Amino acid sequence: MSATTERRRRGGPLLLAIALAAIATPAVVSSQGTDETAEPPKYSRKGADTCFQCHDDQAVLAVFRSKHAMPSDPDSPFGHGQLQCESCHGPGGDHAGRVRRGQERPPVVRFGSDSGTPVAEQNAYCVDCHLANTGFAWHGSGHDENTVACADCHTSHSERDPVLAIATQAEVCFDCHQQQRTQSMKPYAHPLRHGKMACSGCHDTHGDTADSLLARQTNNDTCFDCHAEMRGPYLWEHAPAAEDCGNCHDPHGSNYPGMLSMRAPMLCQSCHSQAGHPSLPQDARGLPSGTPSQFLLGQTCMNCHDQVHGSNHPSGSKLMR
Repeated sequence: MSATTERRRRGGPLLLAIALAAIATPAVVSSQGTDETAEPPKYSRKGADTCFQCHDDQAVLAVFRSKHAMPSDPDSPFGHGQLQCESCHGPGGDHAGRVRRGQERPPVVRFGSDSGTPVAEQNAYCVDCHLANTGFAWHGSGHDENTVACADCHTSHSERDPVLAIATQAEVCFDCHQQQRTQSMKPYAHPLRHGKMACSGCHDTHGDTADSLLARQTNNDTCFDCHAEMRGPYLWEHAPAAEDCGNCHDPHGSNYPGMLSMRAPMLCQSCHSQAGHPSLPQDARGLPSGTPSQFLLGQTCMNCHDQVHGSNHPSGSKLMR
């Protein structure tokens, strides 16, 4: 018998053993990762009483003044037969149990983008009860795509959630939307900073199919909810106004009256040239000829074209009446 044949004969059983081990190993790993063999998470035996032995500060205990802790409401986490704190924070039996010295306590679900719990897992606990409040368009919306946690906006342990009150909602939104905060401080703006208007008056914060999470499908439809006198229809329409209010107005705030994006006549002359009109273009240096024009008295085209949003007058084709 040759040396090669002898090595093959002796190595046969060993190769067979390795092959069998390779086949069996994935099955072992797979069986260990299945839910059937894994030990289910444990819930604490005494519910909230167990939690409050350690978490007894006022911020936590304030939950009893909120809607989340109404025993008479069967849908509340503290309603009859519910899991109390563990309804939102997940099974806490291991977290509340004994741990060895130097060993970290097993975590529970915590809320907020910086809590350590994945945002998708946090939001799943909220949506489980508040599905009707979030709406179908939450998934894929701007807030969802930017991994905003429900707890970044909502304070679940508070008696009055600031984001649900008109007087305090804007401050919650401005924590992220700093540019809009700055614009709201300008001389001409919607009364957000005065607590008389909420961001949700124009935006659907839980998601919508419109751009910028608008409450209506278009910018104009959203504006017309309050500014119905500008809705029309008009016999003579001003095309930019009919197309988009944002062509002329900055809705979050402006330094110019009427929240215009520029002061007239510069705003008007950004679309309308002097061709076919006896006016002269005016810039920061004034009129180029130095001669005042009767059509720019008071430095605004609206001295004559005062029906700038549209006119229903038979002779209103120039939006002058």
